[in-house]
Amino acid sequence: MKGLQLLSTGGALPGRVVTNEDLCRQVDTDDAWITTRTGIRRRYYCTDSEDAATLAIAAARQALERSGLAPSDIACCVAATLSSPTLTPGIACRVQAALHLPETCPAFDVNAACSGFLYAAATAHGLLGTLGGRYALVIGCEVLSRLMDPTDRATCVLFGDGAGAAVFALTEDAPFAVTLGARGDDAIRVGGTAARDAAPITMDGRAVFRFAVEAMPHCLQTVLASSGMTLDDLDWVVCHQANSRIIDHCIKHLHAEPSKFYKNMDRHGNTGAASIPIALHEMEENGLLQPHQALACIGFGGGLSWGGMLLTYEGRK
Repeated sequence: MKGLQLLSTGGALPGRVVTNEDLCRQVDTDDAWITTRTGIRRRYYCTDSEDAATLAIAAARQALERSGLAPSDIACCVAATLSSPTLTPGIACRVQAALHLPETCPAFDVNAACSGFLYAAATAHGLLGTLGGRYALVIGCEVLSRLMDPTDRATCVLFGDGAGAAVFALTEDAPFAVTLGARGDDAIRVGGTAARDAAPITMDGRAVFRFAVEAMPHCLQTVLASSGMTLDDLDWVVCHQANSRIIDHCIKHLHAEPSKFYKNMDRHGNTGAASIPIALHEMEENGLLQPHQALACIGFGGGLSWGGMLLTYEGRK
């Protein structure tokens, strides 16, 4: 089976920084309580002039420019989000127009909550194999600050806004594996019919924690078994950045090397479908990703949904 290879990344963060100290003036909490339970110290919120589409366009433009490809090279564009500012046009169509991608390039959004980027990448993989073409643009973007109850201490300290994007190449000569799944459950729920009138995010924290610490090792072990690789063969494991304790629990369960597991939730909070591509972008920016490195990306979230993908980083053309 042909696989996906990561060529380049892009990222976009909104203009407002919100620290734990800022939230202490909003709800009955403190920095120690938030940091101890989540590992989060700050997050970004959109300003009035920003939304999930503006962030997605900025991240996608950067990823495309860094890939060295022309817009005409992109064969499909898939955006993962649950916080699009409009039901239609979708964010991917807005990206297509802004970046002048060809009209033959299918562009649409998917919603698998915090697993969304991996669902989107798997969808792009299938589109390339079905419709032809070699390169896909995949985006994860969220503005979760507009879907929160600012008086709910259990959720308002967790979430942030942002976007990440990646250009993938369909290739025959690199390890690849993917797993996706779902278990219908509303332990994480956003009500309403559209982002503009949605009821706030609610979450059963205990149930989500139990689900996440089961789903993460399962996804990682599944893609490793499918590819014939072991944890020792991986250079990086990039998980959905929801909670530091969840990742630490997975590391302990797997008897893994902690330094392989990238973390950035202390600076961004939980950015939903954007968290994995934002992490990949930071890693590329900081020189942590090198050509031919093997990566496993693991996501979990509302739905309940989960996903895992094993791929390699090639770097820009």
